[in-house]
Amino acid sequence: MKTPLPLALGTAAALALAGCTTPAGPVEVTRFVAAERTAELGKGLIFVETAPGGDIDGLALAPYKAAVADELGRLGYREADRSQAGQIAQVTLVRYALDSAGKRSPVSVGVGGSTGSYGSGVGVGIGINLGGGAKDRLGTELAVMIRDKASGESLWEGRADFRPPEDSPLARGQANAQTVASALFREFPGNNGETIEVEVSE
Repeated sequence: MKTPLPLALGTAAALALAGCTTPAGPVEVTRFVAAERTAELGKGLIFVETAPGGDIDGLALAPYKAAVADELGRLGYREADRSQAGQIAQVTLVRYALDSAGKRSPVSVGVGGSTGSYGSGVGVGIGINLGGGAKDRLGTELAVMIRDKASGESLWEGRADFRPPEDSPLARGQANAQTVASALFREFPGNNGETIEVEVSE
């Protein structure tokens, strides 16, 4: 069941969207929660890293990791070195093109590796083709898995899919990263297995 929710924006994202009303489409968000360990979420020391595997482009992923770290800090975590952290947040990013007919680009330029201990892996790379008409959309799939460092067990997993128009200011860069990260952690930790739609205006 999808529940539409308004997006609670962070400072920079709010500035990017101030005074604008054109819908950029919702961010579709799905979360999975280890119910018996919910009390461990949102506190303690955490380290944000690129998910293992796949072809990693550090420059492309950097603003998304920074946006994830900002959201985790807002939730009550404190970012720390990996050696000190009790939990690890593994970040995966996939960018793709969606034409006016709804066809996704087949070119693989995925960033990060496969996540998905709950069977919802999103690590397969989908490409970006910046050509095409004004109705084309640029998609972003951001996934984060929070693991207990000692055991490696997944405590929480979230996936956000955002498809703004190609010419939207939210389609790329820091504004895109902040938008999907803010939606991903909306009402954290969320309900296990629930998909919501977070409305976004540009």
